[in-house]
Amino acid sequence: MGEFVRLEVADGVGTIRLDRPKMNAISIAVQEELRAAAAEATERDDVRAVVLYGGERVFAAGNDVKEMADMSYQDMVARSGPLQSAVTAIARIPKPVVAAVNGYALGGGCELALAADLRIAGERTVMGQPETLLGIIPGAGGTQRLARLVGPSKAKDLIFSGRFVKADEALAIGLVDRVVADEDVYSEALAWAGQFRSAAGLALQAAKECIDRGLGTDLETGLEIERMQFAAVFATEDRTTGMTSFLENGPGKATFASR
Repeated sequence: MGEFVRLEVADGVGTIRLDRPKMNAISIAVQEELRAAAAEATERDDVRAVVLYGGERVFAAGNDVKEMADMSYQDMVARSGPLQSAVTAIARIPKPVVAAVNGYALGGGCELALAADLRIAGERTVMGQPETLLGIIPGAGGTQRLARLVGPSKAKDLIFSGRFVKADEALAIGLVDRVVADEDVYSEALAWAGQFRSAAGLALQAAKECIDRGLGTDLETGLEIERMQFAAVFATEDRTTGMTSFLENGPGKATFASR
């Protein structure tokens, strides 16, 4: 368990919890603890899905500007790779990941939310990529994941202007997938993640890999990735369990062992 990031596991769901008062600023230490939490969530068989959570008040208000202010070009050449790969480690967790977003999710915090498969936001959530207002650009995936999620023109509007987006607009442009009362954000995220407690984990992993890798390539290559993964899941115990259960009991009644 890290000083600022911890993985809490209950009933098949792991919560990666940011806890760096007051605003969950993402420092170098937080980045490395996020990477470690992602690795642990990946490795643990008792974690079937993951909730990414910053608490009731704030998700993450951004990267630690005080820490970055004195960095030179040479410093950031060395640090930019680990900064980006810490967020990518969250994106590569081979299980369903949902971001439970309360309060501010700005800059690096927004990029962290973008690494999840789904985003559930509170009514008072505020999101954005304001890096250009500091004379820099998003460096932990914002220019890439945001454009893929909301489209290039909306991403350019948000990144060029650095403006903040409230929950209703975030929902309208597809930046978040659901808006609920602030006090219900975490419970809604847990409920979404909880549906995968007895799911076919290897099938979910294969589906996630097909979608994520396919988005980064052309259609023909994406279809080949899908074909290979489709054939591969026929080697799993879960495939036998699922098809047998369907034939004997109808759809949606199988309990999978993720083998």
